[in-house]
Amino acid sequence: MSDELCLGVDLGTSGLKVALVTLEGAVLGHETHPLRTLLDDRGAAEQDANEWWRLISASSRRLVERHAVTRGRVRAVAVTGQYASTVPVDARGTPTGPCLTWLDTRGGPYSRRAVGGALLGYDPRAIVRFVRRSGGAPATSGADPIGQMLFLRHERPAITAATRWFMEPVDYLTMRFSATASATHASRLASWLTDNRHLTRLAYDEGLVASVGLDAARLPPLLRLGDVVGTVCPEAARACGLTADALVVTGVPDLHAAALGTGATRDYETHLALSTTSWISCPVPTKKTDVLHAIAAVPGLSNDSYLVADNQETGARALEWFQAAAGGPTPSSLADLTELAARSPSGAHGVRFTPWLAGERSPVDDKGLRGGFAHLTTSCTSADLIRAVLEGVATNSAWLFSHVERFAGRRLDDVRLLGGGAQSDLWCQIYADTLERRVRRVHAPLLAQVRGVTRLAAAALIGGDAREIARSVSDDLFEPNPEEAERSRERVVALRASARHARRRRERAGRGVS
Repeated sequence: MSDELCLGVDLGTSGLKVALVTLEGAVLGHETHPLRTLLDDRGAAEQDANEWWRLISASSRRLVERHAVTRGRVRAVAVTGQYASTVPVDARGTPTGPCLTWLDTRGGPYSRRAVGGALLGYDPRAIVRFVRRSGGAPATSGADPIGQMLFLRHERPAITAATRWFMEPVDYLTMRFSATASATHASRLASWLTDNRHLTRLAYDEGLVASVGLDAARLPPLLRLGDVVGTVCPEAARACGLTADALVVTGVPDLHAAALGTGATRDYETHLALSTTSWISCPVPTKKTDVLHAIAAVPGLSNDSYLVADNQETGARALEWFQAAAGGPTPSSLADLTELAARSPSGAHGVRFTPWLAGERSPVDDKGLRGGFAHLTTSCTSADLIRAVLEGVATNSAWLFSHVERFAGRRLDDVRLLGGGAQSDLWCQIYADTLERRVRRVHAPLLAQVRGVTRLAAAALIGGDAREIARSVSDDLFEPNPEEAERSRERVVALRASARHARRRRERAGRGVS
């Protein structure tokens, strides 16, 4: 087993990682590539799915050559990454158009036409029907596969006519490797088109599909999470420098790979992702939904378990945004930025930052929220601004964390932290202080998800349960400082108030009230 490798792919929103990983979870080598999202003022947010494949295949060849790996050592391929996105492909798996990412809202008018109404923006009958069966409901903003598929159907008929399958990104890439269309309850979780009361029922819910005017025949066939889809097809083997007998397992969302990569695989073991976006999750034993705070228990790490799903639209991306907006002469590393932030005291001399740069989903579904700084003075420094960004992102997580604990029905501690932002000791400590919980940063937090998806490949190759294979994970412990508790709570209260006031201002403006 120690000689066998998995080619792991982690398709983030802002970056792509390709890695050779041993079945025990040690990363032999990896490459990272930035990704570009094309945005416009109509709500478009597109990426080039063909470019993903070019980067993956070239990276795979280089990694195999660089580490002198014999082709036969790579025994499996597994893909994880962003979800709530749509790649239209033909019968061979070739994209017929760009990927519409989870930020794309052009389908909003069609989603509202299908499920909109007066109850939290929904038709009461529609939301009850969806929540009862799937655990969630289509976003009225259109920022999910239902909105994206409806947009393509109504406004891109040529793409729709050429499309055989509407796929999530991880399923699209799995098909590029295997030449076989597949999906799982987990990979399609943001479509809300499966009856998640019955996870062993590998079929879409015909009533839900029909209710939004879609064609179930264009949705890829469902398999179980961790199933073997097939072997690497000859075309992909040539492109990636692999053998055609390597197994390809089902693609999984980054949410699931994060749970496996952090070892948080038993009920109520909690992980927090500090990546481009951010989320807080843990396995739970039953399906349930908190509609008011956009938290749901979705298909989990097996076909008899569930995983908490929520999402905060801006995580570590806030720091990237600040650096770009500040317009420094050269890009600074995370270490440089957080070293500067450490010169500012806790509380950043009163400067506060709201991280809603792309609106918000959890714990309030409000695309109209906007980020910004408050309490700026002529004496505030760049160190104060950066510190405020770090604290603002952590404070937003603390707001969500309180609702996740209520959802779980218990106190959650020993929160396992992963993602690019978790590479910073200062940010990890700010999280421990703000959550008032022990935080455990997992080893190589930037690569946790490629390690996690490798656990699925290992289970397919050697047998066993991927949840148990993932148990051994080393970490660094950050203890909360009791002296920071009151200051952290004040920031959470202020953040919640900012969200309420922003919504009220928009409502007054909509009524023409100054």
